[in-house]
Amino acid sequence: MRIFLTGATGFIGSALVPELIQAGHQVTGMTRSEAGAQALREAGAEPHHGTLEDVESLKRGAAQADAVIHLAFDHDFSRFVENCEKDKRAIAALGSVLMGSDRPLLITSGTGVGIGEHGELAREDVFNTTHPNPRIGSEIAGNTLLDAGVNVSVMRLPQVHDTRKQGLISVLVAIAREKGAVAYVGEGRNRWPAGHLSDVVRLYRLAIEKAERGARYHAVGEEGVSSRDIAESLGRGLKLPVVSIAPEQAQAHFGWMAMFVGMDMPASSALTQARLGWRPTGPSLISDLDQGRYQ
Repeated sequence: MRIFLTGATGFIGSALVPELIQAGHQVTGMTRSEAGAQALREAGAEPHHGTLEDVESLKRGAAQADAVIHLAFDHDFSRFVENCEKDKRAIAALGSVLMGSDRPLLITSGTGVGIGEHGELAREDVFNTTHPNPRIGSEIAGNTLLDAGVNVSVMRLPQVHDTRKQGLISVLVAIAREKGAVAYVGEGRNRWPAGHLSDVVRLYRLAIEKAERGARYHAVGEEGVSSRDIAESLGRGLKLPVVSIAPEQAQAHFGWMAMFVGMDMPASSALTQARLGWRPTGPSLISDLDQGRYQ
């Protein structure tokens, strides 16, 4: 297939490009810079200059493709709500040129959207429209397109990791360096799901090849890693003390990250594994953190 990939030069996208090409697909990757375009050419992909803000550039890219994977997201979490609104507009633009065809659009969301009652694992068959995470807007935009006949499916991401980056945990590293200690909230029992980068890109490929209308997938290799275990691993790697802070101190210590650090967000990928025959085999989150490149 000719696949149009947004976010093609990002952490996940730069690993997804060779995964798709090695499987025999042609990739057109969106980039905003000439450096990104050169990196795509070297990887065997065709560059497409565009941005999330320029919806016409998104439409042009999607119009020439057999399938679209929307991976790009503005990860300035200090403007999270605004960036989620921007993602909704991008999804609507991509879908608008796919109407009237069966060409698939695979969009990206977070596993938290699949959390039902408190303490339950997030599941692929749960779509919690009341979830406070603003990223739910991405799936609402996808549902609107689905109702209009577009072949939309959703990839929900946990903390995606290798030894270089670990999703929001990379932000915790920066905060720990600034504060001189690695902190967790309360007893640190709250859990975050995780998925190794190699497993995640393989799942994106399987999902776009399957092109199952309305499907939701969880790129989860580990259902839940406790915040205390994460903090203790970071403490070892950064050679910093590990401390517990009270919930009422979280805002002062973590800033905008306070909205995430105490959340319990375990997630299952059982339905994903059954549907696509996907089995995560990559290293664990703690293994990658213990071997992290902190210097």
